[in-house]
Amino acid sequence: MKKHTFLLFIILLSGCFFLQGIDNSDHETEIRALMKRQLEEWNRGNFEGFMAPYWNSEKMTFQSGNTRRYGWKNLLDMYTANYAGDKRGVLDFTDLEITFLTEDLAYVLGRWQVVTGKGAELKKKEGLFTLILRRFSSGWRIIHDHSS
Repeated sequence: MKKHTFLLFIILLSGCFFLQGIDNSDHETEIRALMKRQLEEWNRGNFEGFMAPYWNSEKMTFQSGNTRRYGWKNLLDMYTANYAGDKRGVLDFTDLEITFLTEDLAYVLGRWQVVTGKGAELKKKEGLFTLILRRFSSGWRIIHDHSS
């Protein structure tokens, strides 16, 4: 297993060097717009809209803590159960770094924060995330999300 992970790392790293000469500014703009729309949908309370950029497949993966989930619907159900009503709060993303591995594969590093309540009841939950996105004919989709 370690041998395969190392080989994958070498392949991805070599792809990064290859892509240094390719202008990905349009793709970066698309990904940043996708992330902005996600925030807007979350903050409106539209979980399905928030999930629109995720690959609608049973092969899509989400990891957080000691849990791994497979599938778009399972992730939607988790968000709906864990962030319903007042628990949803206001979501924000910061410190976004987008790196292209190929013209059709990128990863995004960033921070998330959810603020709930007001005044003395104000609470913040925050963490880091790594997203892997793949460009399909329908556009960029999140195929893997690792959030802490």
